[in-house]
Amino acid sequence: MTDFLNEQSYELEEYDEQLVRRLIEKVTVHDDSIEVEFKSGIVINIEI
Repeated sequence: MTDFLNEQSYELEEYDEQLVRRLIEKVTVHDDSIEVEFKSGIVINIEI
């Protein structure tokens, strides 16, 4: 998935609902972080 995203030739300048629904399974908000689970199974944590 990282390779796919890095190979894209355009930059997102606005929110794309259709893209989000195709890529993201769920988002979980914790007190100090946000967890994003992609449909591919990759999970990332973002400290806030």
